[in-house]
Parts: sequence; structure tokens; C-alpha cells
Amino acid sequence: MTKIFEGKVALVTGASRGIGAATATALAAQGAHVILTARTAKDLEAVEDAIFEAGGSATIAPLDLTDGDSIARLSAAVTQRWGKLDILILNAAMLGTLSPVSAIDGAEFARLFTLNVSAQQVMIASFDALLRKSEAGRLIALTSSVGATPRAFWGAYGASKAALENLVDSYGEEVKNLSQVRTAVVDPSRTRTAMRAKAYPGEDPATVKEPTVVADAILNMLPTMFASGHRLVLEG
Repeated sequence: MTKIFEGKVALVTGASRGIGAATATALAAQGAHVILTARTAKDLEAVEDAIFEAGGSATIAPLDLTDGDSIARLSAAVTQRWGKLDILILNAAMLGTLSPVSAIDGAEFARLFTLNVSAQQVMIASFDALLRKSEAGRLIALTSSVGATPRAFWGAYGASKAALENLVDSYGEEVKNLSQVRTAVVDPSRTRTAMRAKAYPGEDPATVKEPTVVADAILNMLPTMFASGHRLVLEG
């Protein structure tokens, strides 16, 4: 039986755990060759092993997304090996310290925006040409409700997600009439991840959904003819 993403090449950032790992695993299970990126090689290898054991195909690419040169090298490698990119999942992000806006640490704020916003723009710029070479390029960015609905003490993270959404939606508007590339943002809502555990240390993990639920929702959306600017919000 033909799998939905047979012959497709996908790249998932933050693929060593949580939503990124679940999405990468689900894509591989449906036939995609998945490029796994994150900072920790050991964790990426564990995801890659699980994909191989399930009969899937993957390549790990350990890198720090705040290093633009590393992204450029990865783009060059993907160009040389596959010549296209069908699916780009922008999942990697950092939470930072939850604090009043008046107390935000400037150095941490800069680091947060470097990863959550600047690095995402570099990813889009570096893989734009490869996405356009796909018959149906898809760029999906993971966001948060605080990007659209401000919440006390979440100003730094929320501002970075609002900026990310604007970047992705703007890119979608720029390419929608020139290519088959379509963009969307996904708000996973309450999900069992390390980031959520850090934000809500007293929460019972069993009371929130598993990352596989988010991965399934993303996979269900990808083959559809959604318009750029689409926003998928999962139930909490």
C-alpha cells in the first residue's frame, strides 16, 4: 500500500523530543525521508533508531539553529542529495524565564529572539528555493496561544511567537502566487512536553495530551489544500 508521503523529503527542527520527535516519527511512518535536527546528537540518534526499527528512513543533522553557517551547510547538503524539500516543520524554540515585562533579562531576551525568530527567518531563507522545487511545498511553524492572546508573565515568549507567526504568514503571502508552497501555523495547546513541564511544574502530565496527538493533526493537515496563512488550533 502506498504511503501518503512516499518520496517526500521532510525536515523537522527540534526533532530530538516532544512534538518534533513525534512529528518526525509520524512522517517517516508514512513514507517520508525525514531530516532530524536538534542540538543533541545522542537524542537525535534515539529518534532515528526508532524510525529505522519501524521501517522508516531518516538522517540526523545535529546543529545549533542560532549558527547561521550551520543552517547554510545543511541547506547545501539537502540541495546536493535531494534537490528539493517537500515539508519544513519549524518546531524548535526556547521558553525563557516567565517574568513581568518590566523584569525581562535583556541578554536572555536576545537569546530567545535569536532562536525563536531570527533563526526561523534564516531557515526560511535557506530552504525557500528547495521548497519551491517541490510539487507541493509545505512550511509549518509551531506557535502558542500567547502569540495572539497576551498573558501576564509570558511577554517575552509570546512576543517571539507573535513575530514568528507574522514572518511565516508574510512569507506565505510572498510565495503563494509564485509557487505551490503553502504555509500554516499550528497551536498545539496543552501538550505533554518538556517546555510545558518547565512552565507548569506542578501540573500532572497525565492531564494533558501526548505529542503524538499534535503530530497526527499535522499529518492530517499536510496533504490538504489549505491556503497560506492557515491556523490550526488543537483542543486543550
